[in-house]
Amino acid sequence: MDAREEALRRAYGHAARWLASLDDRPVPARASVEEIVGALGAGLPDGPSPPSDVVDLLATACEPGLTAFPSGRFYGFVVGGTEPAALAADWLVSAWDQNCVMRAVSPAYAAAEDVAGVWLLDLLGLPGGSAVGFTTGATMANFTCLAAGRDAVLRRAGRDVAHDGLAGGPAVRVLVGEDRHMAVDLALRYLGLGGPEPVAADGQGRIVPEALRSALADDGPADGEPADGEPADGGRSPTIVVLQAGDIHSGAFDPFADTIRAARASDAWVHVDGAFGLWAATSPRYAHLTAGCADADSWATDAHKTLNVPYDCGLAIVRDPSALRAAMGLRGDYLIQDEHGDPIDKVPELSRRGRAFTVWAALRSLGRSGVADLVERLCRHASAFATGIAGIDGATVLNDVVFTQVCAEFGSDERTERVIDRLLADGTAWISGSTWRGRRVMRISVSNWSTTDEDVARALTAIRRASAD
Repeated sequence: MDAREEALRRAYGHAARWLASLDDRPVPARASVEEIVGALGAGLPDGPSPPSDVVDLLATACEPGLTAFPSGRFYGFVVGGTEPAALAADWLVSAWDQNCVMRAVSPAYAAAEDVAGVWLLDLLGLPGGSAVGFTTGATMANFTCLAAGRDAVLRRAGRDVAHDGLAGGPAVRVLVGEDRHMAVDLALRYLGLGGPEPVAADGQGRIVPEALRSALADDGPADGEPADGEPADGGRSPTIVVLQAGDIHSGAFDPFADTIRAARASDAWVHVDGAFGLWAATSPRYAHLTAGCADADSWATDAHKTLNVPYDCGLAIVRDPSALRAAMGLRGDYLIQDEHGDPIDKVPELSRRGRAFTVWAALRSLGRSGVADLVERLCRHASAFATGIAGIDGATVLNDVVFTQVCAEFGSDERTERVIDRLLADGTAWISGSTWRGRRVMRISVSNWSTTDEDVARALTAIRRASAD
């Protein structure tokens, strides 16, 4: 007991010093993988070491190799920091060490998941009674929702995937916008559905409703003869339509009302990938971006992004709980099943962290107005970036800044790349590059609750320095 408490005290001290350093430290890591390996020690010791010494070694060896992801000046990917109540709750999650799959085994976790799920549906404007599963991240949230969709559309076509599998059954069409996130393709590959059918998107990455209607109408066998995997009766193929709330480059939102109406007319399952953008619904100022989104069948998002809870915490939300249970549910003789259902029925993993504890803590700490203020603050910082970059000689903001994403270029692909390299070498902020619409761009993602006006000003000053020839 004494050894454990001393190890925890040491860990707290190192964590507090790390968090206190974020305002001033360079954002990029200062040491290489090889240097960290040397500091940790490549050889496994023959005997035990005191836990407190192990904590000290881990912290001091790794500190130079840490990127300041929780800093208010990290804008390289869509990753949030960790809101204070959620961070503290996550420490409790590790200390409590609960098995979170069954209500009977950990009623505390089941209660937190129930409450957090109801709050999330309310905040996001999604149908009450929908099932909410807590996954590792947005990729697995998409996987989980699309698994429910795959099985549901095949069930309508007379195919029981759980019993019969996919081989020999009707092919499932998956229509996606050509600017979707690659995590959607990855989830479809995991599910055995292969590559999706891209549908034209506009200059901001929004799927074009007329192009979707045309693609949905272009269904059925040619010349009246069924092809392999197509419906033998010449009817529609089982179809899934994937939309997005928040393009990874522009932040744009698909036009949900028109596209979902078209999908419904074709009896398609509609899934929304809203990894960071679904949270727009929590703000009266930005909720219009998600208008019509609640009419879909499933939604995926990531609480580690806009809500700022610790890694890992994706959210898989499905309108029909029975469809999610059919795809994800598990039964075993030794499992203690509850008549009201269990967390095990909603996500793929048996072993998992108590993610709902941290989501509950963040929502309870922020409240309805606090979540809206967080979203609006992130958007305000993104607009400030766009305004500041537009004033730099030779720089152009390429997207309509409607949410938290900004894409800019500096005259040519080569110059844009040089500016990004100089900025990363400077260390004041981390902003990475990407390729969008065939051009190299500086992509800014504002996702951290702790980002301040001063952080944005410091980052803009560093961008000006990096762009000065």
